Amino acid sequence: MDVVWTDLHRGHAPQHEINMGQAIPTYERPSRAETIRDELIADSRFRFVDRREFGREPIRAVHHPGLESFLETAWTELNASSGRDEYFPEVVMHTGLRDGMGPARLPESAVTGFGYWCYETATPLVEGTYVAARASVDVALTAADIVLGGAPHAYGLCRPPGHHAASDVYGGFCFFNNAAIVAHRVAATTGTKVTVLDVDYHHGNGTQQIFYDRDDVQFVSLHGDPVRAYPWYTGHADEIGSGRGRGTTLNVPLPAETPDEVYERRLADACASISSFGSSTLVVSLGVDTYWNDPISDLALTTDGYRRCGAIVRELGLPTIVLQEGGYDIEAIGRNVHAWLDGLARP
Repeated sequence: MDVVWTDLHRGHAPQHEINMGQAIPTYERPSRAETIRDELIADSRFRFVDRREFGREPIRAVHHPGLESFLETAWTELNASSGRDEYFPEVVMHTGLRDGMGPARLPESAVTGFGYWCYETATPLVEGTYVAARASVDVALTAADIVLGGAPHAYGLCRPPGHHAASDVYGGFCFFNNAAIVAHRVAATTGTKVTVLDVDYHHGNGTQQIFYDRDDVQFVSLHGDPVRAYPWYTGHADEIGSGRGRGTTLNVPLPAETPDEVYERRLADACASISSFGSSTLVVSLGVDTYWNDPISDLALTTDGYRRCGAIVRELGLPTIVLQEGGYDIEAIGRNVHAWLDGLARP
């Protein structure tokens, strides 16, 4: 299996996130990707390839151009005015601020833009953020091209992750939605249906929002129930799409301590829905924060369970682009990703 990789992710190395009003060491750190790389590079079945550059157009096909422009310029502007190295929004543009008054004006500076384009406080900007986020998109698109070129599967070791970034806002450690950018490009260039299967612990709110009213991209997500799990406001079972996209969204919220055997049954059921949709290509948002020892999640999957989950997805028989999302047990993340990919690739 080809593994697409770039060292540029290391430039996004924040030190903190704001959690319940407190600054804490960030969970989304460079060692996540480095640990996965070290695990896979030791297995000769995985071939590492460099990313190719795709420019801004695929990003702007999914995200508001203002969001991309803000991320490109904000750190430089803020650093010049304050001298600090790490930035969080001060005020977030909650819809209630302008209820009944129409939309807010587009921001004209980085200070006002922060809370307009970012919806929370766990996703800091540092000097290398934009370059790393652009490179992460290139990693994803390179993996997609490998699969579109005839490979049965490829893995994009994306960092930063992407599935919490919606069309006009970013957050949840995510800046550009790698999976959505890939799914849109595949659907638009091939004229066929695509499914995004999100198996991260946290609901992929951004991916759902981007495709909620489309009938050419199916979004299927297994995740911690939002009554107790970030991002809190999306991912309920009754969210099924709207307009011509009604019925193309499937959410499977899971109770705390869900074990392997229950998760595997729900995943098999979700795969039956994917088969019925008739996709030509599968994009997997792979999060291994469903692990029993993950520090910010509460499901109970094991390393052997990940191998079986990969095998369940393999049974779909679809060309599969796997893109990395979450997973925050640094000691276990590499072997868990390895096990999932092994299940997918093993004949």
